Amino acid sequence: MNISVVVPVHNEAENIISLITEIDAAMQQANNYEIIYIDDGSTDDTSTVLQQARHQFDRLRVIRHRHACGQSTAIYTGVRAAQYPCIATLDGDGQNDPADIPRLYDVLIQKQQQTANLAMVAGWRNKRHDSAWRLFSSKVANAVRSTLLGDKTPDTGCGLKVFFRNKFLELPYFDHMHRFLPALILRAGGQVISEHVNHRARTSGNSKYGTLDRLWAGVIDLLGVIWLIKRAKIAEVEE
Repeated sequence: MNISVVVPVHNEAENIISLITEIDAAMQQANNYEIIYIDDGSTDDTSTVLQQARHQFDRLRVIRHRHACGQSTAIYTGVRAAQYPCIATLDGDGQNDPADIPRLYDVLIQKQQQTANLAMVAGWRNKRHDSAWRLFSSKVANAVRSTLLGDKTPDTGCGLKVFFRNKFLELPYFDHMHRFLPALILRAGGQVISEHVNHRARTSGNSKYGTLDRLWAGVIDLLGVIWLIKRAKIAEVEE
């Protein structure tokens, strides 16, 4: 297993050390791995804690945005900086379980032979530990998105995904693109499969997203992705 684990964070100082410890433990079976934290303009002690963690974890790399640019930009920065061909992303709040990464990686590699152009294995939080309102709003959003985009992904909002670096870098980049990665990969001619993953309750810090701001941004982005899909052309080339 040769993999780069990319973790975008904004004001997650309380969760840094515990999550890196879990990631490092989960990656012990990997041939080569690195952990890349992207500090997206945090205003708490995230930067200080990450610098301290660099002395504790040999595989940890830290990249900092001087100003907050959003989760999609942080992920894009991390993937571009990664040195290995496979990428695993997960949220920095500790709700994704790093122990699922090796299994998703194995699925990606093994099913690559059976599923043509397989580019991503997306996590599917079938047993979520969120508030009733967040569960409801997420279910509605996933249903609307799946109907309009046809991405056949039950939980595109799950931060835990494993994919090929080169396929990701071929996708059109825009703010909030991380919410639509399966649809964008399908648009580019790739395939996505979903696998059940563990989901945990947040134990420290606060969520960075509210329902109303996500709804408004989601509507605008959804219209934009529909526009992209309708104008996609996949050429079958021969010489």
